[in-house]
Amino acid sequence: MRYAMTTLAAGFTLFAAQAAATETTMDWFAGQWCGGGEGRSIEEVWLPEAGGSLFGLSRTLRNGKLESFEYMHIVRNGDKRGLHVQPNGAPPTTFAIAEQGEGWVRFENPENDFPHVIEYRREGDQLRAFIAGPGQDGKELKIPFDYRRCGG
Repeated sequence: MRYAMTTLAAGFTLFAAQAAATETTMDWFAGQWCGGGEGRSIEEVWLPEAGGSLFGLSRTLRNGKLESFEYMHIVRNGDKRGLHVQPNGAPPTTFAIAEQGEGWVRFENPENDFPHVIEYRREGDQLRAFIAGPGQDGKELKIPFDYRRCGG
């Protein structure tokens, strides 16, 4: 019995170590990303992951004038896990990490008025994102954001 417990404990330890080694990071976010069109430019800047967190900042300009900005913080583990967003400096709203894989992540908060979903996908030198939730007519509204690497 003692041998079986030791073997079982060793197996769990090995499994946990393998899971930790294969866990994907979110460093694919890191960098400066630019998008927009029709007199509107959007920029997102993300710092590389450190200490289990990523920090980002976004600004939107319309015809060269500041339209909006947002502070973003992704926490990968623990009780504060998720995407914390602060549009225009408002108190943070948290979106849980619903799903993720290599080069993509989906955050959800069905209690938020809009959006309910925020998703990012890295495709080469592009970062594609969308926000989705109920529109004014009650039907699903999905707003895409396409970014390319920019800046230094």
